[in-house]
Amino acid sequence: MGHLLTVSGSPDPRSANSRFLAALAEFTAPPLRPSLDPTLLPAFRPADDAAPWPLPVTEWRTQWRQARGVIISTPSYLHNLPGILKNGLDWLASSGEADSKPMLAFTFTPASPRGDRARQSLLWSLQALNARILTEGSFYQPDFDFGNGEISGSSRELLQEAMNLLV
Repeated sequence: MGHLLTVSGSPDPRSANSRFLAALAEFTAPPLRPSLDPTLLPAFRPADDAAPWPLPVTEWRTQWRQARGVIISTPSYLHNLPGILKNGLDWLASSGEADSKPMLAFTFTPASPRGDRARQSLLWSLQALNARILTEGSFYQPDFDFGNGEISGSSRELLQEAMNLLV
């Protein structure tokens, strides 16, 4: 059925968001594949969005095109998306890889209400890309056992239901 692409707003594999996305593998049979590290993408400038594109841009777009669905999880930086995630989304604006792509959009932050504004910003960007947002939500680090890499409590049930939307 194809793979699901995971995109972390904090691409360091040791970050809370990257570990959160990796833990979602227990909820799905299709393989989860982490995206290209968005820090490898050059700064988006509309004038540069023409062939020949830099290799990281073509790889980023190919990953999105080949994915059956996309799961994004981001922290909140100054009540907004991290700049690297926004830059990566900007590189999809003219090429259409996110158009009608099934997506789950999450924030993963230390506590409520952190992430609410960043999630809204993410939703606005995904809507501008014409993504098909299946569900969105905020999740918090206390519901995640980093030692075991497991998600617990009501968050576990909510994530299971969200992941079911992609299968």
